[in-house]
Amino acid sequence: MVKERRANRLQGETSPYLRQHAHNPVDWFPWGEEALELARREDRPILLSIGYSACHWCHVMERESFEDEGTARIMNEHFVNIKVDREERPDLDEIYMTAVQAMTGSGGWPMTVFLKPDLQPFYGGTYFPPEDRYGQPGFPRVLQALARHYQEERDRVEESAGQLMRALRQNVEFLRPRESLGEGILENAYRQLQDSFDDRHGGFGSAPKFPSSMSLSLLLRYFRRSGREKARDMALLTLRKMANGGMYDQLGGGFHRYSVDERWLVPHFEKMLYDNGLLVWVFLEAFQLTGDDFFRRVARETLDYVRREMTGEEGGFYATQDADSEGEEGKYFTWNPEEIESLLGEEEGRLFARYFDVTSGGNFEEGQSILHVDAEMEDVARLLGEEEEHLRGVILRGREKLLEIRSQRIPPETDEKILVAWNGLMISAMARAYQILGEDAYLEAGAKAADFILKKMVVDGRLMHTSKDGQARIPAYQDDYACLINSLLDLYEASFDLRWLQAARELNRKMIDLFWDDREGGFFFTEEGKAELIVRTKNPFDNAVPSGNSIATLVLLRMAGMEGDAEFRERAEQTLLLFGELMQRSPSGCAQMLCALDFFEDGPFEVAVIGSLEERGDLLGALHGNFLPNKVVVGGDPARLPDRLEEDLPLLKGKLEPGKGTARAYVCRDFVCSQPVEDVDGLNGLLVVEP
Repeated sequence: MVKERRANRLQGETSPYLRQHAHNPVDWFPWGEEALELARREDRPILLSIGYSACHWCHVMERESFEDEGTARIMNEHFVNIKVDREERPDLDEIYMTAVQAMTGSGGWPMTVFLKPDLQPFYGGTYFPPEDRYGQPGFPRVLQALARHYQEERDRVEESAGQLMRALRQNVEFLRPRESLGEGILENAYRQLQDSFDDRHGGFGSAPKFPSSMSLSLLLRYFRRSGREKARDMALLTLRKMANGGMYDQLGGGFHRYSVDERWLVPHFEKMLYDNGLLVWVFLEAFQLTGDDFFRRVARETLDYVRREMTGEEGGFYATQDADSEGEEGKYFTWNPEEIESLLGEEEGRLFARYFDVTSGGNFEEGQSILHVDAEMEDVARLLGEEEEHLRGVILRGREKLLEIRSQRIPPETDEKILVAWNGLMISAMARAYQILGEDAYLEAGAKAADFILKKMVVDGRLMHTSKDGQARIPAYQDDYACLINSLLDLYEASFDLRWLQAARELNRKMIDLFWDDREGGFFFTEEGKAELIVRTKNPFDNAVPSGNSIATLVLLRMAGMEGDAEFRERAEQTLLLFGELMQRSPSGCAQMLCALDFFEDGPFEVAVIGSLEERGDLLGALHGNFLPNKVVVGGDPARLPDRLEEDLPLLKGKLEPGKGTARAYVCRDFVCSQPVEDVDGLNGLLVVEP
C-alpha cells in the first residue's frame, strides 16, 4: 500500500496549480512573508518555481523531480522553495521571466529561478530533466552545484545578480516618450507582418505557430484604412487555416493554445480563456467584413464551448483547460477509424473519417488522429462521388455523436479560478457577439460574468485579481482594470444599460489614480509600494494577452469619444507617444497598441441611436453589421433615460426629444453631426469609409 504523503503549505491555497503540488515531498511555500523572512534569516537562496495548471511540461517536471524523494531532499536542505502560479502573480512572472530570458536567450514554463534572499535573481532556466539529457544537466546536479556556488563563491553570485538587475532596469527604462508620433508607423507594421507571413499556411514565421489574433485584427484595420487587399487576405487565410486545422477543436469548438507545426495540425492541447476571447473578436470582425458564414460559425461554436465548459455557476469564466488527460497529452481529443466506424456505422464513418483525415496510420501519437479539414466540403463530396448536402448531413450528425461520446471520456482538468483581465476579454467577446449575431444568450452570459466580478470580486472597495472557491484575493493589476473597463463599455454599447457605463467610469478613474505615471505617461502594471517587487514595470508588450497599456489606451479613447473629455484623449496620446519607438521597432509585439493607434489616428465615428428596444433593432443591426472598429455608440429609449444624462454624455445633447415615434440615428465625426436618419440605407450611407 502506498503511504499518503503529508500535505505541505500549498494545501491551503486556492490556486489549482499550487494545490497540485500540495503533496510533493518538497517543502513548498507560497509566495509570502513567511518564506521571504526565512530566506533572509537563514541566508538561504530561494528556489522560485513558476508555472500554471494547464502547462504540460510543468506536470512533467513535477512527476520527474518534485515527486522524487531524493531531489526533494536536496531542495529542502539547501533552498527555500517557493511555488507560484503565474496566472495569479503575473507581476512576479514578468520580472523573473525577463531575467531568465536575459540569462538564456529564451523563456517558458515551468520556470525555475534562483534568488538571493533580497529577491535578486542569479541563475535560472525553464524545464530541467531529472538526469543529464537533451544537452541539459540533470536537475539534482544543478541544485547541488548552485548550493555550493552560493555558499563558496558569493562574489560571483553578487556579480551575476548585479548584471541581471541592470538588465531588468534597462527593460523597465527603455520606454522613452517621443515628441511626436510621426508618420508611417502603421505602414511599417504592415510591411513587417507581410515579411514574416506564411503565404501557404497562414500565420507568421514557422513552427511553432501561435494564433497572433491581435496582429490579424491589425491587418483587417489596415485593409480598411488603406485598401490593401493583401492585408485582408493574410488575415482571412490565417483564420481559415487555423479553424480548419487541429488547432481548432472540430467537435466541441474553441481553440487550443498553439500549433507545434507550421500547418496548424498538431496543437499543444491546453485551452486558454484569453486565446478564445481574442480569437472570437477577430472572427467576428472577419464576418463583419466578408459576410462569410464560416467565420460566424467558428465564433459561435467557440462562445458556445465557453458557455458549456468554461463558465461557473455564478457566471464567471474559468481560466484554462489542461493539455493532458489520463496523464497523456491530447488523449481526450484524438480518434482512429475503427472507433469512428463503430459509432457512426461503416458508410457514414468512412465519409466522416475521410472528411476529417482520420487514417489508419494516424497523424498523431500511437496511430491516433487529430480531426482537421484539408479540403472544402464541395471538393471532398466531388472526390468521393457524394452529393454535397448528403455529406454535410453526415458531418453534422457525426460531430454531434462523437462530441456526445467524447464527453464520456475522462476530460482534461479545468482550472476554475476566475481572473478579471481574462474575463474582461471574454465578456467583450460575448457582448460583441450579441451586437453582431443578435443572440440574447451571449449578452446574458457577458452580463452575468460582469455582475459576478463587480459583486464578488470587489473587497472593501478594491478590485481583486482572482477568485476561487468563493475567495477573492490579490489586489487587481492594471490590466485587470483595463480589460474589465473595456468589457463594460462593450456591454453598455450592446444594451445601453447605464449601470455598465457608470461602473466603467468609476473603475477608469481608479485605474488612473492607482497606476498612471505622472512623469512620463503610461500605466504601471502594479500599484506603488509593493516592497517584494524588485522593479516596477509597465508591461509593454502585447504577447499572448494584450498589455494593460494597450487596452487602457483604447479605453481612454472610447471614453473620450463618449464623454467629450479631452483629458482622456491627452492621456491616450501620452501613452502612444511613450510606446511610439517600440511600435516602430517591434510591431508584432505591439499589435494591440497599434490597433489603438489606428483608432487615435482615424478618429471614431460617434453614433447615437435613439428609440425603444423594439424600434432601434434594425438600425443597430445595420451599425454592427459593418466592420467599423473605430466607433463609440450611445443611446437608448428617451422615455426611460434619466434626466441630466445629456450633461454626462454630450453626444446625446439635443437628441433625446421624446415622442418622435420612430428610432433614429445620428452619426458624428470631427465635431460635425449628421441630420437624424430613420432607415438602414440612410445610416449605411453615413458609415461609408473611403481608403
